[in-house]
Amino acid sequence: MTDRTGRYPLWEPLHQPSRFGRRSHSAVRAEGTKVLFADGKWRQCGTSGLWNVNLGYGNRQVAEAVRTALLEASYFSLFRAGHEPAVAASRALLDLCGPDWFGRVAHTTSGGSANDLVMKLVRQYWSLQRQFRRRVVVGLKGSYHGLTYGSHGLTGTSLGQSYYSVDQRLIRHVGHQDVTELEELLQREGEHVAAVVVEPVLGTGAYPLSPQMLEGLERLRVQYGFLLVADEVATGFGRTGPCFASLNWTRPPDVLLASKGLTNGTCAAAAVIVCHDICELFDRHDAVLTHAETQAGTPATCAAILATLEEMERLRALDAAAEVGRRLDALFVRLAGHPLVAGSDGAGCFRALRLARHGTPLGDDVVTAVLEEVREAGALLSPGPSCVQLAPALVYDDEDMAQLEKALVLGLDRVAERLPALEETLS
Repeated sequence: MTDRTGRYPLWEPLHQPSRFGRRSHSAVRAEGTKVLFADGKWRQCGTSGLWNVNLGYGNRQVAEAVRTALLEASYFSLFRAGHEPAVAASRALLDLCGPDWFGRVAHTTSGGSANDLVMKLVRQYWSLQRQFRRRVVVGLKGSYHGLTYGSHGLTGTSLGQSYYSVDQRLIRHVGHQDVTELEELLQREGEHVAAVVVEPVLGTGAYPLSPQMLEGLERLRVQYGFLLVADEVATGFGRTGPCFASLNWTRPPDVLLASKGLTNGTCAAAAVIVCHDICELFDRHDAVLTHAETQAGTPATCAAILATLEEMERLRALDAAAEVGRRLDALFVRLAGHPLVAGSDGAGCFRALRLARHGTPLGDDVVTAVLEEVREAGALLSPGPSCVQLAPALVYDDEDMAQLEKALVLGLDRVAERLPALEETLS
């Protein structure tokens, strides 16, 4: 594995090289809500891929739409131009989010790059108004916005930002529990704040913003005039209940980001959906926003967006998601008495099961052990701080949920049995 001729060829993101190439982690194919791995085992997917395969793997309507687009228009660029598939996909997204409030869609290839674009957009917005001091972008502690250079800085979880010399001089982070820290920051630096970027449910740990936090955000937005950005990369397309959580706020955000459910996981795609007020300012100045990506908004990507939206409607995905959410509620009630379970958080089909022993939250190594035991028992979950995160497909049925629960309980039981020995080893 370490010599020049036999080295494993793939650099696996967010993994140590010693863990590269494990057959139980190497996916081979997927169908519906299950994934086959190189060790020959099918596993129940409790993560929707990466919160993105909302309608299950292998949706034929989406696949056929992409195939047709590749044959009819294999590639069009959006550099200094448009094309009809991108216009159609943009119009469909505006219709979905509310054309009375939102006016244009900028296409990118990932949630991280979408956040990079947003930071450029909000700073240019204030510069066009000659408010050059408004450069600061505020995010939340514990948030996740991506790992491209700009979004890595905005991410409020410690992920090596100082190690990589990520520039955070114009970034601030405040707590998500209540609005106090944001209020104090704005009292000090309000005239410098260009925008506040929030996830309706934090991607790291699945903490929902409280009604009090949302009320405070809206009040301070009016008082200080900053732009409010909803990063719905993870929460969009029914993941937390409504199609977009932020559309239930008192006033919609100035900018809305969508990605993971946008193409049912089939294409590298994200959308930055911008309100009319921002569009009108750029129109008035005929200003160029300097951001573009080679593979953003290709015909195949736009076909996937349109087909995914049609499939969401055909499958009544929001209604189905509500039922999955109720099944998760019932599952967490049944797990409440487990010796490793300390509670749960999240909303809809985006949940976290808090893990602790004798009131002490479990560390990352023990969370990893739980995930590995659940994987061995036949299901896939993702890690969070002292928790495991569940993000099942919106179209889960009773059998899917039963298999997920069986593997989760078995994994928790196995770790509970060997936890004293495991803790001794880790110490």
